[in-house]
Amino acid sequence: MLLKDGRVCVGIEKERLTRRKHDGGNDSAAITYCLDAEGIGIGDLTLVVQCANFDIPDRARFAGARLFAGSIHPPIVTISHHLAHAWSAAGTSPFDTCGILILDGCGSPLGQCTDLDGVTLPAGLDAPDAAMWCEKDSFYRFDGRHMTTLAKDFSPLARQDLAAPMRMRTTRHSIGGFYSAVSHYVFGNLDDVGKLMGLAPYGRPGMVPHRAFDMRDGRIFVADGWQAAFDRPASDYPAFRADFQYYADIARWAQGEVETAVAALFRARLAQHPSPQLCYAGGVALNAVANARLLDEGIVGDLYMEPAAGDNGLALGCAYHGWIEVLGRDKVPHDGSTCFGRHYETDAIAAALTGAPSDWSIERLDTAVLIDRAAALLAQGSTLAWFRDGSEFGPRALGRRSILAHPGTPGIGDHINANIKFREDFRPFAPAVLPEHAASCFVSGRNSPYMILIDRTRPEMAEVLRNVTHVDGTARVQTVDRSWNPDFAALIDAFYAATGLPVLLNTSLNRRGMPMVERPDEAVALFAETALDALVLQDVLITKRR
Repeated sequence: MLLKDGRVCVGIEKERLTRRKHDGGNDSAAITYCLDAEGIGIGDLTLVVQCANFDIPDRARFAGARLFAGSIHPPIVTISHHLAHAWSAAGTSPFDTCGILILDGCGSPLGQCTDLDGVTLPAGLDAPDAAMWCEKDSFYRFDGRHMTTLAKDFSPLARQDLAAPMRMRTTRHSIGGFYSAVSHYVFGNLDDVGKLMGLAPYGRPGMVPHRAFDMRDGRIFVADGWQAAFDRPASDYPAFRADFQYYADIARWAQGEVETAVAALFRARLAQHPSPQLCYAGGVALNAVANARLLDEGIVGDLYMEPAAGDNGLALGCAYHGWIEVLGRDKVPHDGSTCFGRHYETDAIAAALTGAPSDWSIERLDTAVLIDRAAALLAQGSTLAWFRDGSEFGPRALGRRSILAHPGTPGIGDHINANIKFREDFRPFAPAVLPEHAASCFVSGRNSPYMILIDRTRPEMAEVLRNVTHVDGTARVQTVDRSWNPDFAALIDAFYAATGLPVLLNTSLNRRGMPMVERPDEAVALFAETALDALVLQDVLITKRR
């Protein structure tokens, strides 16, 4: 992540470059991408801020040689995990001052926290191993220039009983750790913890008679005793499918327990530290159902959820900490965009299409014509890959690296899951809607530009929005912001003109197990190997001749 004059100019997640999901460790590839996009070198940087759990990266090596090896410039500052999350929210939020709640699975160990000045630590941190107890939730106040820690809670690392079917894989008492443990039990992997939220509506209420969390003195603890009831972990996808209802029931239970725990923690922190304007980050903040409950129940008022709420957002927070806190500069208002990727020029598009099959139609078009042609294809029931401008930073495709379709065409959602995404059939799709039409399609109609809030589809719209409405009548809505997503908004406008429906089905441009597409050649390869009908590659429209 690179800031220039207080504004994000470019940012990328390493997995998009290496094509390995959740790729971590050495940061050289991501740094090189950012420097190359701006046409600068290491010597042009004023400051580097870094963050990593348990290990403080050496300037010369971190899982391999780093770009900073052999030089004392630029200076490197290290901050801890939750503090970086907090700065990511403070820097991108629309608020001048705010409270910030961080909630995740595992932050920095106590012994490496850099944000403890003035904070009263919870009882119990006198254990012999307390230096390795890790952050699980933190609450901050940002006054426009400085970050103040108001409350922090810690948890010991979970004891790893490798024979236990259900085991906490991070800290003993974190909400995020609980959700990850259940997800691993249900799916047999941690590739996409968010799948549990999509599975939960298929479950039956009351099938798991256990309480997962206790609230004591304003602190959340994972309860004891429930783990013994879980003795049938899914070994693979066929095992999961063979006992689908059992795992769906567990997902529903876990989702409900998390929602209750999140709501309780918000109430406790806001009772101690009232904050009319509140930011929220950390991996748990990606739970769109729990987020909606906070608003629906009036637990929070003015809430900003950082779009890259997971650990990808740490780089964003490090950059803002460096600009505002270390360099002492003023916060520069952020335009709300999450699209920090580099732009690919005509030569990169042409190179990606070299050797294209003879049965592809390839046309370079003016933007207005391109959008009208794309909208017409979508109106006719085609599936369309949409690759325009710089990619999104964070886990959601918001109209730069998207697969799009008509939300009302019968069977098209199942077709995308089976023949394009190659993923589980219970996974839902998001509706992308223009803000002025949100209330006519969804019950609350609230602003949701980052696809991390659910709404309910209006009953009268259920049929025409069948592919973007989940089995329980909910939808993870994206309200498309024209100011930073003008071409995507224009496409929905054109689709609305053609169909009378101001909504598109939107899902990420990738297939199961693959990071979101970053480069033109990756988009072309995905188009070739799947059942996609058309691809918009910047100003080029590619279709497969039938």
